[in-house]
Amino acid sequence: MNFEDFIISPRNFKTESWQIGNRITKDIKEDSIVLLFVSDYRGSKGEAEVQDFTAIRKEFYKLSQLDFEIPLVDLGDLVSGKSVQDSHYILQEVLSACHYKRAIPIIIGGSNDFAFSLFSALNFHKKNINYTQISNVISLKQGENINEHTFLSKMFGTKDFSIKNYHHLGYQKHLNEVDSVRLIKEVEFDIIRLAEMMNSTEKTEPFFRKTDLVTVNCDAIESFGEPFSMNPQVNGLNRREICAYMKEIGLSENLKSVGIFNYNIYSENQLNHQLLAQMIWYLIEGINIQHSHPKERHYEIFYVLIDDRQYAFKRDTFSNLWYFGDDENIENCIPCSRKDFDEAKKGWLNARLTKI
Repeated sequence: MNFEDFIISPRNFKTESWQIGNRITKDIKEDSIVLLFVSDYRGSKGEAEVQDFTAIRKEFYKLSQLDFEIPLVDLGDLVSGKSVQDSHYILQEVLSACHYKRAIPIIIGGSNDFAFSLFSALNFHKKNINYTQISNVISLKQGENINEHTFLSKMFGTKDFSIKNYHHLGYQKHLNEVDSVRLIKEVEFDIIRLAEMMNSTEKTEPFFRKTDLVTVNCDAIESFGEPFSMNPQVNGLNRREICAYMKEIGLSENLKSVGIFNYNIYSENQLNHQLLAQMIWYLIEGINIQHSHPKERHYEIFYVLIDDRQYAFKRDTFSNLWYFGDDENIENCIPCSRKDFDEAKKGWLNARLTKI
């Protein structure tokens, strides 16, 4: 498939040698980071016409490239298909091309239902996917058409899809149907409220550490002045918190695909464009940091006795990150936080650690 038929190449910007725009290329490379902007918002009752992402690119391209080493690609803007299904199909083809080259695609813009395409494309190349979503809403509505309300139920209900873990972070109780929340809990997926994510990433970092796919619904970010998202909210993660979480996403040891959806592309507010650009930048910083970590790790093991039963915790001596379990293969241990270990010493073991 010729991508030139449905991707508009980005325009060139004059940048300084120290700026990140100076190192961006336009062709998918092996082991690279690939940016692709999407204009189709029909899944959130928006439009599908090609939008101008120039203002966002200007803000992003002028940020520092620091000592980043991973090749960075800006493919351009995806032309929407005649139908929503067409857009999903085209996007999946581009994503698959990235996965074949072990590139990490970052999809920016479009409605939240494009998470389905990210999962579908990745599922073709990998089974037992760990998926983490940051979103203020959990919607499991049924429907023939795919949109931001039905994509999650379609994802869970597709027989060929292989999902190992699903973590839903940032939901707000007053915006959600009780039945959807209850159903997610019944199948023992993790749900974390917004209040538990504020001020520090420590508690929720374990949900990103081994994840393969992360999608961010911009509705989970608070709006200031002009709406930041398609469904703006007065409450949500603030500017500093979302950037900190984007870095945590990049630090995932298994990250293969990222989506940032429901951004208010119709916004003319420069601060909104700056925030989105910096979210992308912190994500890229995290990916570069993770790739600089040593492949061989060493662990300290600590045993805790609770009700006459012994439990093991491990600490990575390089990263200072914690795991639960005594399996020799760290992949079979559960990522956890230092707080989980400290609470275990007091006699309280997080139920999440024993449900498997």
